[in-house]
Amino acid sequence: MSIKHVLLYLLVINIAGFFAMGIDKHKAKMGSWRIPENTLFGFCFLGGGIGTIAGIYTFRHKTKKKKFTIGMPLVVILQVLIVIYFKFMV
Repeated sequence: MSIKHVLLYLLVINIAGFFAMGIDKHKAKMGSWRIPENTLFGFCFLGGGIGTIAGIYTFRHKTKKKKFTIGMPLVVILQVLIVIYFKFMV
């Protein structure tokens, strides 16, 4: 897999995570079916942490839930540390 493919994947998953937050916020306002929190976290775990975090603050969604405001940034930090480890230490 080339670096171009990895970057394209990260772009797409981050955009998807961002819009998932916006869609869930809209659904919350309308009182309709919501996107499960595990799905929102799934975007983060799959590499879309920056997009989902941007969605949290852009749409002001889940900002009172520490699970999101602390948990998602921690996941992103861990992912960056893992990449750094494998890039420079292994």
